[in-house]
Amino acid sequence: MQTDAQLQATLETLIDDNYGQPYGAVWTLISDEKRLHITLSLGYPANKEQASLEARIKSQLSESRDVVLDIEHKIESHATQGNIAGLKGVKNIIAVASGKGGVGKSTTTVNLALAMAKEGARVGILDADIYGPSQGMMMGFAEGTRPQVREDKFFTPPMAYGVQVMSMAFLTTKDTPVAWRGPMVTGALMQILTQTDWDDLDYLFIDMPPGTGDIQLTLAQKVPVAGSVIVTTPQDIALLDARRGIEMFNKVKIPVLGVVENMSTHICSNCGHHEAIFGDEGGVNLAKEYNVNVLGKLPLSLAIREQSDAGKPIVVSAPESDTAAIYQSIARKLGATLASNQNDQFTMPTIGMSDD
Repeated sequence: MQTDAQLQATLETLIDDNYGQPYGAVWTLISDEKRLHITLSLGYPANKEQASLEARIKSQLSESRDVVLDIEHKIESHATQGNIAGLKGVKNIIAVASGKGGVGKSTTTVNLALAMAKEGARVGILDADIYGPSQGMMMGFAEGTRPQVREDKFFTPPMAYGVQVMSMAFLTTKDTPVAWRGPMVTGALMQILTQTDWDDLDYLFIDMPPGTGDIQLTLAQKVPVAGSVIVTTPQDIALLDARRGIEMFNKVKIPVLGVVENMSTHICSNCGHHEAIFGDEGGVNLAKEYNVNVLGKLPLSLAIREQSDAGKPIVVSAPESDTAAIYQSIARKLGATLASNQNDQFTMPTIGMSDD
């Protein structure tokens, strides 16, 4: 039987699949003759990984005793760009963006947020697409849903699947045209963001408007963002626009935590054949070019679109599916990347806004 010190040393060299580096000194052991109780303390949520990680540990340690694993997490508020004050009730804001429309950014946002909630985090979504808000429909809210108002000026975000959601769709009707110029759009979004009574969120995902124009740049400069995710498809034109998105975040000093390649392959529903109909390895090459991670590659799937349109995103409607597992992996890798990127930087406290 190995000593606890030997077991500890082995565990510290175990590779964290979510970041590709050894876990290090984040393990606590309590043992007796019959059982080994291990606690793993992380800076990101990983509840859905417990069973697979427990199996890895048993295999690595070759233990005859019963091995029990507990995963704990403590999510910190991380540094934001410039000197922008943090947002009350929110630890970390993650911007999900693409250089163009039609690449599945909103669908990725909603499933990523739901996956992060399943991992054990407190999560919210802000739908920042003023002209075409879709998160209300994707999250299954009934038409006409309105947020409650506190003290005549704070919105209480509606909840769906355990996630807090705020969208312009809750403040207008489908027949109400939003004919606003850029400054009005930016002002409206900042008002929604700062006047929503977010309730103790670990992560707030902002579904950014498509493109990289003045609106997107202004938002990136004004909103306290801890990190960003770029959603693209493998086509050359989508990758060209995704580059603009990465350059925009680099310009305002917001770290790009990774790339999600959507519609990566088509899977034949009859024979299961995989075919890269939009090109191959485009997202991987883009990530290499900018030295960022590929967080995950998602298939071109009818089920993803159908379930999102029905207000039952695939992460909650088919949680045991291969596609849902990919979203869960992306969520863990995103959380691990944010936590690891900040290890050598100061931690930004969450600064509350005045109610005045």
